Amino acid sequence: MDQKEAEGFAAAYLKLSKKELKEKIRRVEAIIKDCTLCPRSCRVDRTAGESGFCKTGDKPFVSSYNPHFGEEKPLVGRHGSGTIFFTRCSLGCLFCQNWTISHLDGGNIYSFEALAEIMLTLQNYACHNINFVTPTHQVYQILKSLELAIDKGLKIPLVYNCGGYESVETLKILEGVIDIYMPDFKYADPEAALKYSKAKDYPEIAKAAIKEMHRQVGDLLIDNRGVALRGLLVRHLVLPEGVAGTEEIVKFLAEEISPDTYTNIMAQYYPCYKAVEHPPLDRRITHEEFRKAVKAARDAGLKRLD
Repeated sequence: MDQKEAEGFAAAYLKLSKKELKEKIRRVEAIIKDCTLCPRSCRVDRTAGESGFCKTGDKPFVSSYNPHFGEEKPLVGRHGSGTIFFTRCSLGCLFCQNWTISHLDGGNIYSFEALAEIMLTLQNYACHNINFVTPTHQVYQILKSLELAIDKGLKIPLVYNCGGYESVETLKILEGVIDIYMPDFKYADPEAALKYSKAKDYPEIAKAAIKEMHRQVGDLLIDNRGVALRGLLVRHLVLPEGVAGTEEIVKFLAEEISPDTYTNIMAQYYPCYKAVEHPPLDRRITHEEFRKAVKAARDAGLKRLD
């Protein structure tokens, strides 16, 4: 990305009219009244106190927020990624490394005004972006709070940091709001997805979602500071004994998304939550397993590995 293009960059949501953003909020609010926000399609009225798989109502449910320096380098830059960790999740991963947040109630209910203030606080810390971690089930809360934050001067890019289990309908509503999509691609095999995350349809859902994300934002654009401004960044966690189906996943990314897909092949798996009860997930991956995963990504044609 040349300097002129970087200097002219503006976060996607700043190009929306107030009317357009209000319409997006209205559409998402209608969805959560008979909730199909994620592929679970629980069909509960979250505005009336009902809750489905994610056990979340219609108010922001936040675990923590802070400038984060452990994310990918293009997100962290010099001043960190402004992460907001949302409580609960639409997946049921039995090896989740954030299980106290995603499976338990490690967090607090906030007002929309308070969530907007969190975004502004992170911007005031000079964070390069607002990084919504596990946002899938709280899209309504994000949009409602974003409207308030924009009026108070929010202007940095938004990162949608998700598990890859996304409704294309919901993603289409987010078009023009999100600058950087950062999904996981966890599994290629439906049976593994069912066994370890309670989502047999995960592979097909993730493929459709990543295609939609790439359609909206394209390949990752990085400015002269090395900071990401817009685009797609995919994470893939290598699991023991090839459980994740790495070869199929990297082939999909290279052939059906783009060989320039910025991809993080992650080696940090370790047994968490209930993983010790489910071999082979009861151990860390070996150096050889990780080496094979990286080689598979390169052999598939992926050019930008984190």
